[in-house]
Amino acid sequence: MSEYISRGRKARRCYGFDEVALVPGEVSIDPFDVDVSWDVAGMKFDVPILAAAMDGVVDTEFAIAMGKLGGLAVLNLDGVQTRYEDPSSVLDELVTVSAEQATKLLQSIYREPIKEHLIEKRVTEIKSADVPAIVSCIPQNAYRFGDIAQNAGVDILVVQSQVSTVRHYSTRYEPLDFEKLCTMMKVPVFVGNTVTYEASYELMNTGIAALLVGIGPGAACTTRGVLGIGVPQVTATADCAAARDFYYKQTGRYVPVITDGGMTAGGDICKAIASGADAVMIGSAFARAEETPGGGFHWGMATSNENLPRGTRIKVGITGTLEQILLGPAVMDDGSQNLIGALRTSMGALGAKNIREMQLARIIIAPSIQTEGKVFQTAQRVGMRKH
Repeated sequence: MSEYISRGRKARRCYGFDEVALVPGEVSIDPFDVDVSWDVAGMKFDVPILAAAMDGVVDTEFAIAMGKLGGLAVLNLDGVQTRYEDPSSVLDELVTVSAEQATKLLQSIYREPIKEHLIEKRVTEIKSADVPAIVSCIPQNAYRFGDIAQNAGVDILVVQSQVSTVRHYSTRYEPLDFEKLCTMMKVPVFVGNTVTYEASYELMNTGIAALLVGIGPGAACTTRGVLGIGVPQVTATADCAAARDFYYKQTGRYVPVITDGGMTAGGDICKAIASGADAVMIGSAFARAEETPGGGFHWGMATSNENLPRGTRIKVGITGTLEQILLGPAVMDDGSQNLIGALRTSMGALGAKNIREMQLARIIIAPSIQTEGKVFQTAQRVGMRKH
């Protein structure tokens, strides 16, 4: 529903995770008996959570650890892992520099040229552990990096940009042809990011295997403040999922939707899937794991942009192991650990046996859901009101 914001001008009301709640079902299920797995391009994964391609989150060791736990971790081919043979020294410097100097240092670190032989090396390192290798790059590098990664044995290529569209125009360079890329690649291609029904539908028609949804919701992203663009994740996910369902009815080909960013606790992941997501991608929650290269710090992909940074370095701290954060047992009281346990328990309460059934859960607009009855948590900054 749209509302007038001036004479003859309407604006649509959209919703984020904190503004909605999920309605328990008439049937409940033992969390042990629900199925949280998801399928994409003929592959099945036990964990519907991907670790975002953030340099403070994913290196080869983290990707291996995530793979062994049943999930996917995306390695950034445009980041420090392919610019430096041993990126540990620059990462150590980055986590010790002051907040005022962090962006300047990031810009300096990312001026180092990408070394193509490191693309093959990193993919090989991940594959040698017998886990899936999934890598990402920007559209400008997709043809070249995709070919190198594919020859090295990569399982999935993710092409990510601030806003992805089929109809991109430029007088400075030739835009990426997603249909050509999908034809060229012998492995599935995920593309993001987008937030609208129309753009999603057009991207699906190019042959992509999955779609990433989200512009600016990430903890370390400043795009919404710098550029003023974005759509809250509940509405964005639901719109893109509607495009997926219509495309499926037309073609018989199912293109999973992955909600990317804006989730800090298990409840947010549950709401994303109830909004229509098949899986989610998160960064800051994993940045708190002992195994991450960022040492308790997290920064956005566009923080290092030379012309207009659209991210920042934030301190998230180390709270536990990757296994604790993903599978538990949790020792934190704010929902940031045992994310899969939270998903299973929510699905049980909703009466959803699997992800597809959870996408049909009833959602209500509930702006007081985070604060109702939480006066002591708020005053003492614990539990739901810790942050």
